[in-house]
Amino acid sequence: MNGKICGLVPVYNNHLTIANVVHALLEQLDFVIVVDDGSNDGTEKIVKSLKEKFPDKVEVLHHAENKGKGAAVQSGLHRANDMAFSNVIQVDADGQHNLDDLPKFLQGIEDNPRALFLGAPIFDGDIPAIRKHGRKLTQAMIAMEMGTWDVPDAMCGFRAYPVAEICELGCMDPRMSFDPEVMIRAHWAGILLQRIPTRVRYLAAEDGGISHFRMVNDNVRHTWIHIRLLLQAPFRLLLKAIRKSHE
Repeated sequence: MNGKICGLVPVYNNHLTIANVVHALLEQLDFVIVVDDGSNDGTEKIVKSLKEKFPDKVEVLHHAENKGKGAAVQSGLHRANDMAFSNVIQVDADGQHNLDDLPKFLQGIEDNPRALFLGAPIFDGDIPAIRKHGRKLTQAMIAMEMGTWDVPDAMCGFRAYPVAEICELGCMDPRMSFDPEVMIRAHWAGILLQRIPTRVRYLAAEDGGISHFRMVNDNVRHTWIHIRLLLQAPFRLLLKAIRKSHE
């Protein structure tokens, strides 16, 4: 089964953590796709060295300039599709995810390879308050877009995607709003969403815990994406109900 699954790591200026993340993934997976999203702090040299060290286990894609996390994930998903991987397990490059939980995702894929598995974060006491409250607001918006209050966490970057099904959803937001958008569009398309509890930690900046969230630009973008999804939601949910009634 593992031969059909690969890791996916979008990375932008995470030179302190990227090598450890890739090495940890390779302890449990046979192949990892790294998408360097225009890094300029030395990360680009580190991922190149990882490719040289593991030529048969690591694929590296480079964006000439920073396009955003969503663009990086989508590049990786399409590359995985071209390479005939059925599923990818995505983790962030900053080392905040507990990769000891990766077997839970592998088991989930084994049980239901066409589902989208979303990390349900268990936070330590180090989560910034602004992120904690921001997540609650995002969850409320998503509940209206999905037509249910039973909403998985939309922002955790530890996920397992069914590759072909997600690629069929089309082009989505290139930046941070990709994470909630892909979950909502997958739900509309009838893809099963499953939660997997996983512990998340926030590292100090000196340990590599750097956020690339742009407070003004990304919040404006989030607002626009949610307005667009809210306007589409009634039609999409109606189509989903019609498809389900014909199953």
